[in-house]
Amino acid sequence: MTMSQANLEHLLSRRVLDMDASGIRRAFELGARLENPINLSIGQPHYPVPQVMKDAAIKAIRDDCNGYSLSGGIDALHEVVRGHLKHDLGWSTEDPEIGVIVTSGTSGALLLSAMALVDPGDEIIIPDPWFVIYPQLGPLTGARIVTCDTYPDFRMTAERIEPLITDRTKFILINSPGNPTGVVLDEGEMRDVAALCRDRGVQLVSDEIYDEFVFPESARPDGSCPSPGRHDQGTLVIRGFGKTYGCTGWRLGYAAGPNWLVDQMRKLQQFTFVCAPTPLQWGVVPAFDHDNSHQIEAYARRRDRVVEVLSPHTDVVVPGGAFYAFFEVPASLGIDASAFVERAVERRVLLVAGGVFSSRDTHVRLSFAVGEEILEEGLQAIAELLQGR
Repeated sequence: MTMSQANLEHLLSRRVLDMDASGIRRAFELGARLENPINLSIGQPHYPVPQVMKDAAIKAIRDDCNGYSLSGGIDALHEVVRGHLKHDLGWSTEDPEIGVIVTSGTSGALLLSAMALVDPGDEIIIPDPWFVIYPQLGPLTGARIVTCDTYPDFRMTAERIEPLITDRTKFILINSPGNPTGVVLDEGEMRDVAALCRDRGVQLVSDEIYDEFVFPESARPDGSCPSPGRHDQGTLVIRGFGKTYGCTGWRLGYAAGPNWLVDQMRKLQQFTFVCAPTPLQWGVVPAFDHDNSHQIEAYARRRDRVVEVLSPHTDVVVPGGAFYAFFEVPASLGIDASAFVERAVERRVLLVAGGVFSSRDTHVRLSFAVGEEILEEGLQAIAELLQGR
């Protein structure tokens, strides 16, 4: 027996009915029907997990570290995370006002932070373009999502944010290096956003999942990624291991910041995710000692090639980090990004239309986290499409 549409809508929650997964689903559907696709849609590194991390995870499994951990994560991982934050952000490892929680991916951290901060009717300010989970934090929590238009340069600055703040604003979510744009806010922009949130009494949440993927011209003098956490320890900094070390399927991230917030996230995790996967937590303990600079250099070269090939034919904001380019579909073609992606499929090239990440469907996301030969073949096809060929 099948339910009628009316009965289904009666049974299903408003929460899921208000969520639209069609954009991402469409990309997968297009890929499924292609033979030998040139896949420039994937949002994960193409290199393998470092052997030292594989060995640590396998050892944990063999040593029977397979039960629950504490909801906030194992002590050994807390210790190395705090040490890393001291080195990178200057945060004290002993400060009781700074909390750390290990989460089921950075998406888990984002959901827990939103659940801890907002009630129905409260407001969350997010960038446009956005990472796909950001607008869904509205239906998931009952909050109202307020988008900050960052076109054409994709920089979510204090000047753009300030007019959007109201007495219902609970938190502001920034993402740098950004997905889908690859844009990196500079140190001054980070300082200004942190000061704005502090002055207005609004929580700042900084999604820094790509913090290790910052290219030299966008990095600080020491090579690290700009972060508002250096300017305000009240920032909730969210980072992860999946993108940096190629272990996206391990579902491991962490959040660090004011303990009054992290403590509530820990409580929520106890009754939802319970804990992040225990043996894989042991697997990432040695992660911060692994040098992946050669991989970042390789992605920088790929970035340069993307800009070189596409910029003569369209506007491409040069990505300062991550492994994406977000290029505009020329108006002269007379089509939107979704139609451009359909044309690319005819060339076996998989991309993601900008409407998946934005209120506008004018741009296309390309991932250059692929082998050089695959990237080159895809770029030549895209360049021809941009010229209307």
